[in-house]
Amino acid sequence: MKIDGNEIRPGNIIEHQGQLWRAVKTQHVKPGKGGAFLQVELKDIRHGTKLNERFRSSESVERVRLEQKEYQFLFAADESYTFMDQETYEQVQLNGDILDADQARFLQDGMIVQIEFYDEEALGVSLPERVTLQIVEADPVVKGQTATSSYKPAMLENGVRILVPPHIESGTSVVVSTVDATYVERARD
Repeated sequence: MKIDGNEIRPGNIIEHQGQLWRAVKTQHVKPGKGGAFLQVELKDIRHGTKLNERFRSSESVERVRLEQKEYQFLFAADESYTFMDQETYEQVQLNGDILDADQARFLQDGMIVQIEFYDEEALGVSLPERVTLQIVEADPVVKGQTATSSYKPAMLENGVRILVPPHIESGTSVVVSTVDATYVERARD
């Protein structure tokens, strides 16, 4: 689908210079001399390289729509991850480079994820924003520490270290953000 150069929004996928790019940031610029343009920071979907490009409203670019489909995570083995289609029960095996290391740490057996496809090629995996994990190791509470808003280090069952409030103890289940690996709240039973 063709769109004008000034219609690009953050998150849009466009085809530019024979590659697929995700618009990360956009800024409208109106210089004192000459026509206005849109300054766009682009990130290559396949390789992760970045590019800053200017698009005028008279230019047109090809906007690409990715197909998103729900898959269930089955297992990881030798730098690859196996997922199962929820409708057809077909299995897909993806290389470790599709998932970044931060995402891979939060994959759990049976987790439902969104995989983005372009012409049958998997380009990315989106995890749920939050997961519930158990604390396996936490520093003891220091008396008087609850008076301030301090946090203490703790280790999750998947080996990730996070900061938690002082009242959280070993064995407690907590909700953690998969985006930035931070404590959100105590899990409700």
